[in-house]
Amino acid sequence: MDLPAHRLRLALIFGGRSGEHDVSVVSAGSIAAALDRDRYEVVPMAIDRGGLWAAPETAARVLAESGDRADRVPVFEGCARLDPRLIDEEFDIAFPILHGPFGEDGTIQGLFEMLDLPYVGCDTTASAVCMDKALTKRLLVQTGLKTPAWIELDGESWRGSHDEITARCLGLGLPLFVKPARLGSSVGISRVAEPAALGEAVENALGHGRTAVVERGLDAREIEIAVLGNRRPRASVPGEVVPGHEFYDYEDKYLDNSCELLAPAPLEPDQTAAARRLALDVFSSLGCSGMARVDLFLERGSGDFWVNEVNTIPGFTSISMYPRLWGLTGLAYPELLDELIRLALVRHRGCQAEARHPSY
Repeated sequence: MDLPAHRLRLALIFGGRSGEHDVSVVSAGSIAAALDRDRYEVVPMAIDRGGLWAAPETAARVLAESGDRADRVPVFEGCARLDPRLIDEEFDIAFPILHGPFGEDGTIQGLFEMLDLPYVGCDTTASAVCMDKALTKRLLVQTGLKTPAWIELDGESWRGSHDEITARCLGLGLPLFVKPARLGSSVGISRVAEPAALGEAVENALGHGRTAVVERGLDAREIEIAVLGNRRPRASVPGEVVPGHEFYDYEDKYLDNSCELLAPAPLEPDQTAAARRLALDVFSSLGCSGMARVDLFLERGSGDFWVNEVNTIPGFTSISMYPRLWGLTGLAYPELLDELIRLALVRHRGCQAEARHPSY
């Protein structure tokens, strides 16, 4: 299926309630700048930090002023629980670029399903699964895919069984990585190299959500694969992240660009093939469609690949890894956006056919 010949009306939705609000605004600005205006009428829709949708003129202003740095995005306030244009007007497709909770976790995807509106990215189920690091790990283990050992906790259990949980976490071995279970862009993540630092790291992670994951750190290289497609996905060339900080944290990703991206990653041919194959296995095992960035660890010494996590709405800023990897694979940013939109329309058409004919 090719893109329709007529100009598509596209709702570009950004901002949101999560700690990745600023990154989302910058991503939206990059997308809007790259979309071919002869093919698309881009309708900006902005959600403020409290979850309110902004007035149309405010959304347009924020998009125009978004810039290319997450620490310089404009502050704005919304005025409605939902942008009425989604209900009252006709759109061909929605492009949510809402990173983190209330955007990448299946919530807004469910809204689009109720509206029968095609949308870019993974469906409701896969979005919800991949947003939850603990659930993702459980499913990976169940399907035989390797992921670093971990312990799950929440605020209540942490307070009630502090000493027991501390002992279990330290039993994984140092260093540890402590992460909010349902957040991305490295927000709230801490590296723990000393036992005394564990408590503060857990409190920091729980400050970004009610559950956290404590994960065994690996002496490993960080390999990222961009995956694109529906039933027959394809994988980009691998990239390797060489952090500019102690680990690949928020500032490294979005503020100072001190990390180095080696792409294609300096891997042996068999390692490259294995990484791409594993990324496709992860994508399919978790029910993904449209797009996802699969983050892997390549353990030094053993040479084994481990699955770190899956991002179903990866960053789309000018320095984000997902579009950069596809650019290096031969798919430029504007063509990547066209393909994501085409895939969304194909999936929507298939879902409609399946609803009419369950044997589809």
